[in-house]
Amino acid sequence: MLAKVKKMQSPLTEAKVRSLKAGEEVLISGVVYTARDMAHKRLCEAIEAGLELPFELAGAIIYFVGPTPAPPGRIIGAAGSTTSSRMDPFSPALIANGLKAMIGKGYRGEAVREALKKYCAVHLATLGGAGALLSKHIVASEVIAYEDLGTEAVRMLKVVDFPVVVAYDCYGNSVYKHEGAVK
Repeated sequence: MLAKVKKMQSPLTEAKVRSLKAGEEVLISGVVYTARDMAHKRLCEAIEAGLELPFELAGAIIYFVGPTPAPPGRIIGAAGSTTSSRMDPFSPALIANGLKAMIGKGYRGEAVREALKKYCAVHLATLGGAGALLSKHIVASEVIAYEDLGTEAVRMLKVVDFPVVVAYDCYGNSVYKHEGAVK
């Protein structure tokens, strides 16, 4: 029997996050923000300086992606996730300030996993190398900050049924067996 796929609308609430369990498949619709390494660094510097962020972190989802340029007739180019651990130095601060979910690929470090539990957030995984397929779930894209970063600028994406798997839930469980996930 196939597991039921959950549908979630962003922004995420604590109740929605608490309903997610490691290994569950989820289809996300609504607004998702993009940010990679340099954008994460700038967001954290803004938090430390007490400056206003380019988007509301409370309930937000950040997708670790630097999409390729849009081909003619398309909203966006390939939009495949980048390696999540590259954002590990910055993620705990963003989670502590209200970020509820991140989308990427691969493992997360101990500090991130602890922040997910402490502040009730999740890390979601999507297929690496499937950027062209994933871009079909993006129906709008607008650069909202750090335009000088080019493809790594912060974008506001509108997504419909964007496919992810809960890689780390807010209870300390993980789809990655070697990390000693709690069951």
